[in-house]
Amino acid sequence: MIALTALMSAVTVGAHRSAVASPSDAEALTALAGNPAIRTLFGEPVALHDAGGFAVWRTGTVLSVLLAVWGLLAATRITRGEEDAGRWDVLLAGRVPVGKVVALRLATLLAWALLAGAGAFSGLVAAGAAVGGATAHAAGLALCGVFFATVGALTAQVFAARPAASGAAVAVLGVGMLLKMVGDGIGGLEWLRWFTPLGMAALARPYDEDRLGPLAVLGAVCVVLVVAAVTAAGGRDVRGGYLPPSSGRAPRRALLGSTPAFAVRRLLRPLAAWSAGIGAYYLLIGVLAVSMTAFLAANPRFAELAAQAGFGGLATVEGYVATLFALLAVPVGAFAAVRLAGLAQDETSRRLVLLLAQPVTRVRVLTAEVTAAVGGAVVLTTVAGLATWAGARAVGAGLGFLAALSGAWNVLPVVFLCLGAGALALTWAPRAVAMVGGVPAAGGFLLKVFADTWGWPTWVGRMSPFTHLAAVPAVSVDRLAAMVMMVIGVFAVVVGAVGYRRRDLRV
Repeated sequence: MIALTALMSAVTVGAHRSAVASPSDAEALTALAGNPAIRTLFGEPVALHDAGGFAVWRTGTVLSVLLAVWGLLAATRITRGEEDAGRWDVLLAGRVPVGKVVALRLATLLAWALLAGAGAFSGLVAAGAAVGGATAHAAGLALCGVFFATVGALTAQVFAARPAASGAAVAVLGVGMLLKMVGDGIGGLEWLRWFTPLGMAALARPYDEDRLGPLAVLGAVCVVLVVAAVTAAGGRDVRGGYLPPSSGRAPRRALLGSTPAFAVRRLLRPLAAWSAGIGAYYLLIGVLAVSMTAFLAANPRFAELAAQAGFGGLATVEGYVATLFALLAVPVGAFAAVRLAGLAQDETSRRLVLLLAQPVTRVRVLTAEVTAAVGGAVVLTTVAGLATWAGARAVGAGLGFLAALSGAWNVLPVVFLCLGAGALALTWAPRAVAMVGGVPAAGGFLLKVFADTWGWPTWVGRMSPFTHLAAVPAVSVDRLAAMVMMVIGVFAVVVGAVGYRRRDLRV
């Protein structure tokens, strides 16, 4: 996260210098940023004439959300997750109280969140942005990370199970994002941003006014949450919570009759959450189709810069949605990798031991999880295609129904590569399944962008699977490339399954 915040900040500052080469470019960019849909997506445009202000507007919301997700999930994992797995039992049987253990782990998370903010500061300043605005922006990012890490630690004390704690913390993030988007996009409701940390960080207005008031308020809220989390930890029993899971509800036996059915059952709840997020984003992408293509047609300079980064054809609706559909491979690939990472976590948490002691083979369990993940990926891409088509239809963009679906389904070969990488990691690096599984999608995308932007050798760019994805629906599907990637992914899954069957359980 530290490296990502620094790199994205520095690269965006450099992109501003080449994108806004004249006053007319700056005026065109300001006009585009004034579009309510663009404001909803990226936030209120502030100081776009300044390279630092442009970087904050373009990456601030994205980095804030990434830090928030990282912080809250890490908090629930190293507190409630460790406690649920029984790794705290001996420690807490001695003289170390729960409150102290939670406080030390929370302090570690907060230190890393602050360092991530420092990474953004370093990236901005190293790229030539002003120090004052970089300080305000870095402080806002760091405080967002601190806020949600503390929320995760607090929900881990309130709920007696990690899934419930993570779900509650994610719900807080979802509400905060919604409040900020409404406050940014609808005039007269700007005051809503005071009720979310993402909004308060934006209210600091880096590179414009560099306000300290909103950041001071956010810092005070973080202090209150830290005290609440540590106090709550000290007042509960080991493995307990203030809201223990209900024990009186009727049993839910649906999808418990077989290994594949149970894999589907485990998939449904996270699939619903991922579908909602991806659907909302691509609905907005469809709504922006007309305004974005009109802007790029009227300002070819920005279209040229996008083409230099490997994203050509943005001046047409089909080219625009094809470019945005390529990005879909990143979240869907991450979803698939996370599903396999859950299987590795079940193994290290001993939840698979008794199951695998029965006549149920590991290959059968892995096959069920991979099949369910493929089904989930198909659902997510379909949701993205339908949402984009609905948004484009609402603004009269002229995007066909089948064209939208084919563009979304075009990224599925990259998802197969992610599943293959995750299966290989399950055998040789179980603790890194999510990270390794996400390399073909996230790493491949970054490799393509950097190779095209900085003119790296052609063979380097061709190592990215995105280089071999056709710009569907602007052009036809590259069936050969898609088939090759899918075969590689399936072969990797088979090799991973063989290795998974032969190695010992990691308990």
